[in-house]
Amino acid sequence: MLQVGFTLTALIGALVVGAGHATAAPQTPLPTGVDSVTTLIENLLKGLTQPGTPAVPGASDTSQMIMVTAPVASSTTATLTAFEKDAAGKWSPVIGPTKAFLGEKGMGKAQDNVYRTPEGTFPLDQAFGRQDAPEGTKMPYFKTTTRDWWDSNEKSPTYNTHVQSETSPGGDSENLYNTGPMYDYAVNISHNPSRTPGDASAIFLHVTDGNPTMGCVAIEREKMIEILKWLDPAKSPKITIGVNVDAPKEAPATPALPGADLLGGILGNLAGLIPSILAPPTP
Repeated sequence: MLQVGFTLTALIGALVVGAGHATAAPQTPLPTGVDSVTTLIENLLKGLTQPGTPAVPGASDTSQMIMVTAPVASSTTATLTAFEKDAAGKWSPVIGPTKAFLGEKGMGKAQDNVYRTPEGTFPLDQAFGRQDAPEGTKMPYFKTTTRDWWDSNEKSPTYNTHVQSETSPGGDSENLYNTGPMYDYAVNISHNPSRTPGDASAIFLHVTDGNPTMGCVAIEREKMIEILKWLDPAKSPKITIGVNVDAPKEAPATPALPGADLLGGILGNLAGLIPSILAPPTP
């Protein structure tokens, strides 16, 4: 609001100076740039009615969004709902709502050795499980054996990636088979794609055992199978984890600033006055 006000004040001042110049010295060529000034005002008018931002960052570049919302950041349980966007851009719930378990410390900044679920919006990029992929699964999926690990060793060059080895990569690395039924079906939540040591690894959406997690999001087994059948990498699926987050939606076409209608009227009237302000005086 202040920025538009400053711009408007400067613009009016420039036009008044230009008009005074033309009156005092009509023999001097008239100020040029009427078209550019008009364009400036038109751009300001457009700026007043620019759409707001989507309710969920990243919702505009995906057609599948899983929303995980809790009443407070310290909550160890949440509600999970999967939404899909149709060709017209309308979002609709397709799976859930269903109960989900979060980390023992709730949600927030993810850290190694801190049982907290990362807060934010992240891609879902890799599925795996101790069981065969459910029929219809489209996500990349591998069936685990005792040789499959998720490297959580902060000093390892393959930190926060899937590796195959007869022995553990070290640190807090998880064996994706021996962990048990919780990893019968899982999808990687790509919250740390830069693989920055300390920012946590092995954060998944997986089957629940009925207890808070070490930082993952966990849901009932049959719902996890539904999710796997639904996810489609061609639709750039993402997951949003947050406190009281809204369902995904496109940006509303509403004024971006309070008082936009008033300023719009002022600028509109000013645009109509430009020709008379800059015109040479009548002899």
